[in-house]
Amino acid sequence: MASQSRKTYAQRGDSHHRPVVKNLLDIAESKKSNLVISADLEDTAALLKCADDLGPYIAVFKTDIDVVRDFGDDTIQGLKALALKHNFIIFEDRKLVDIGNTVQKQYHNGALRISEWADIVNLSILGGDGIVKALTETVTNPDFSFQDQRAFLILAEMTSKGSLATGSYTQQCIEVARKYPQSTIGFVATQAIATDPNESTTSSEDFLVFTTGINMKSSGDKLGQQYQTPADAVRRGADFIIVGRGIYASPNPIESAKEYQEQGWRAYLQRVNPP
Repeated sequence: MASQSRKTYAQRGDSHHRPVVKNLLDIAESKKSNLVISADLEDTAALLKCADDLGPYIAVFKTDIDVVRDFGDDTIQGLKALALKHNFIIFEDRKLVDIGNTVQKQYHNGALRISEWADIVNLSILGGDGIVKALTETVTNPDFSFQDQRAFLILAEMTSKGSLATGSYTQQCIEVARKYPQSTIGFVATQAIATDPNESTTSSEDFLVFTTGINMKSSGDKLGQQYQTPADAVRRGADFIIVGRGIYASPNPIESAKEYQEQGWRAYLQRVNPP
């Protein structure tokens, strides 16, 4: 496991080359939150209510938009408006994986219109780095309306039992991210997996780590999900902790969000200011 960053979000934001990262780290610092809500909700009304209710406590709102039965313009405009209202960014958990030509169409101008509203999208390199090349060409094209406002995370590890996203696959994810720093800002991973930014000579090496499977009251589910606490995740290198059912399925989602926000932020402060 690589060393996790002991720099503050503000320090990392000041030196980072990507505007979307600077914005995200500024949000985290200003809201004192490294919390990502994973809103796996199945209709627009529920999705937008979740974003409105929990928006004050999160840095990132993560969607799985293809489970939304009534997805449409109301979904898109609602998410964009709430992101502005509550100052969070939107992360679509699309896990794009196909040949480059296909993912370009899925991402830009496809049925889900992802490039219009998602600041960050994740992808898998199972098909090779052509997918990253294709998406990089899309977001760096001078004619792309959201240039410098869009970025990608590579799915380098997963929290499900028996995941094959390990070893040489994870190492190749790091190599691809280094090859495309103009579009790739980090990883979905269970731990710090790349160079410690304290030791890096370039800001492009400062990759963010988003960690899924965070739950303070459960160690897993019957379908193979494995959980860890916010403190454990941040200690292992998570910059942003992703919480789903632990918040939105709780009896009081707002109070749960506040608790996860507090726990995640406390762990971050302990990491950057060790005793």
